[in-house]
Amino acid sequence: MPLLGNEPSGTVETMEELFAIAAAMEQEAIAGYASLADRMRREGRPDLAAVFEKLVEEESDHLGNVGYWSQRTTGKEPDPSAVRWSLDPTFDDEGASLVAPELLSAYRAFSIAVRNEERAFAFWTYLASRSPSAPLREAAEQMAREELSHIATLRQERRRAFHLQREAISGRAQQWTLVAFEEHLSTLLAARAVEDVPGSAGATLADLSAQASARAKALTHHPLSPALVSLDPAVLEAPRALSEALLDAYLDLAERLPDEAGRARAQTYAARILDCISALRTGR
Repeated sequence: MPLLGNEPSGTVETMEELFAIAAAMEQEAIAGYASLADRMRREGRPDLAAVFEKLVEEESDHLGNVGYWSQRTTGKEPDPSAVRWSLDPTFDDEGASLVAPELLSAYRAFSIAVRNEERAFAFWTYLASRSPSAPLREAAEQMAREELSHIATLRQERRRAFHLQREAISGRAQQWTLVAFEEHLSTLLAARAVEDVPGSAGATLADLSAQASARAKALTHHPLSPALVSLDPAVLEAPRALSEALLDAYLDLAERLPDEAGRARAQTYAARILDCISALRTGR
């Protein structure tokens, strides 16, 4: 399971503090998934909005359980003021709030959720090992067991989503060369530049189109790899999604090409694609 980015900066001294921390973590996850659901609705992905809404419901149930346990143990609801130290975030959307929606899937959404629960499990396990009393240690261990149960449930959801996704795309995936990839991106960017209101945004897109065309020509004469790249046709007419898929291809080559010159070239191309993604994201 993934380690925490940073060790917790304090220890739990009271049951009130423990429940306040648990509630804060659940509220953080609820807010994060709700934000992603809102974005998917705005981007025209009701299927993914439904997945993130389901995760909101799951985390809301967890929050309710924390409140019930707090009432039963301390006689009151969790109180945020009981936390004496700054909590590092345990929720991470792993870029889902920024990446092109065409590249997201239910499988990826549940994968994000699994890793968030794994971080929460690691957090409670760490606190249990440093609890100053047996009751606090037992309570933290129970929190860890709860997170482990959540992990098992989400892994089942992720497995189901994986099989559905594989069945859906098995007949759609296409094989593209990097040259064809870049040529198509150049065409899309040129069309977007013409559609844009004349000005700096259109000029930037025209320049990015020319850069993609230049990379395609360079790759024709000096290929980086003969390997083909699998591409879901769903991203073919979306310049940002296509750019992000191309970025993944270059980053992969930058890791596995055998020669240093090839790896450096792939890194350079990846940096240029990042410029393209940034321009498409900001619309400048």
